[in-house]
Amino acid sequence: MVIDLNADLGEGFGIWRLGDDEALLDVVTSANVACGFHAGDPLNIRRTCAAAVDRGVAIGAQVSYRDLAGFGRREMDVDPEELCAEILYQLGAVDGIARAMGGRVSYVKPHGALYNRICRDPEQAGAVVAAVADYDRSLPLLTLPGSVVHEIAAGEGVTTVVEAFADRAYTGAGTLVSRRSPGAVLHDAGTVADRAVLMATEWVVEAVDGSRVPVEARSICVHGDTPGAVLMARAVRDRLVEAGVTLRSFT
Repeated sequence: MVIDLNADLGEGFGIWRLGDDEALLDVVTSANVACGFHAGDPLNIRRTCAAAVDRGVAIGAQVSYRDLAGFGRREMDVDPEELCAEILYQLGAVDGIARAMGGRVSYVKPHGALYNRICRDPEQAGAVVAAVADYDRSLPLLTLPGSVVHEIAAGEGVTTVVEAFADRAYTGAGTLVSRRSPGAVLHDAGTVADRAVLMATEWVVEAVDGSRVPVEARSICVHGDTPGAVLMARAVRDRLVEAGVTLRSFT
């Protein structure tokens, strides 16, 4: 049993800090680095990439809608050509800095509203896939199971990798419960760790209606901006190791 453990990092901006990137990088195997559109800035990107390289953690570009004020979690209608260009811009920025630090971007993970949008919107999904294919079609794209982006990416020769969220509630249909709903984000480290083990060993997650939803994930996410994120990530890692799961980046 092998699983990747990823977290959203580098989400500070200027003098504002969000989460403990250094501590999380000691726990995770992949780092989704904010590209400056929903969070992050050149200095944060540089520091996060350098710290990830030092620890042998895989670097992913966490591309987003251009929405600093809304942290990339607001639905936006962006022309596909413009969205493709903005994804390319973000990929080039983070990969350039990562390479200067001795690493490179090895996968792509959309953030927030864009992540959810490309699960159901073929046009927006096509724009993201086109950007990845134009930049480097060998880069895998992280997404949920059942997303429309899987078929679109396959048509362009871009690999998709299924991930699951240990600290998010699921509907019976296998989608994430909206953050606007109570209980959408889980905060108890023990509960989150138990869910991660179930995801990694049985490929299922318990939905809010009590059903068990299949999630054949190769990567599990714990959010870096959640209060107590480091404690939660450590609990997840420890429980996975205890369960006999090997932690390794899918890249």
